[in-house]
Amino acid sequence: MAVNLLDASSLLAAFGALGIAVVLFAETGLLVGFFLPGDSLLFTAGLLCVPGATDGPRLQLYQVIPAAVLGALVGAQVGYLIGRQGGHALLRRSNSRSLHHGVERAEELLARYGYGKAIVLARFIPVVRTVLNPLCGVLDVPLRTFTLWQVVGGTVWAVGVTMAGYALGSSVPDIDRYLLPIIGLVVVVSVIPIVLELFRARKGRRGGGDE
Repeated sequence: MAVNLLDASSLLAAFGALGIAVVLFAETGLLVGFFLPGDSLLFTAGLLCVPGATDGPRLQLYQVIPAAVLGALVGAQVGYLIGRQGGHALLRRSNSRSLHHGVERAEELLARYGYGKAIVLARFIPVVRTVLNPLCGVLDVPLRTFTLWQVVGGTVWAVGVTMAGYALGSSVPDIDRYLLPIIGLVVVVSVIPIVLELFRARKGRRGGGDE
């Protein structure tokens, strides 16, 4: 059976709760997982836990929630440790402007919001939740501080988005017919912070060029 890694429904149909843990681990712990559909996967999993809500595979909350939390928390911790162990050497060897700019942006984010707020908020922004974990390791965020806030943020994100899908599936009759538009809306909402940040950064560069 062919599995579409970008399609939450395809992933869940093929791998169930185990797939949730693996995908969230890859998305939050491995830089190559930035493209994976974390938000829509959790939301769809919540919908599929509602009996009779959709024609898709049936999942159970008691399996989905632990799998989601485990994947999100272990992935973030691994990402941090990768950055802490190998990030400094990579930065010294690399001449990539985008890599060094990314480190500067992460440092700015952590300074502006503080460790706790930045780590928690990053969980809700695709791509950012992938790259911030290793960058926290590179920037020597204390291990205990990072662990505390990534556990808080990862748990709230994983449980919150899953339960949002479950609540909607429980309250809206025939949710199946609206499934694709709803998932599309979840994706759009999740990328809005990225678009706003890119716009702000571009505006800042233009402003700096005008000086």
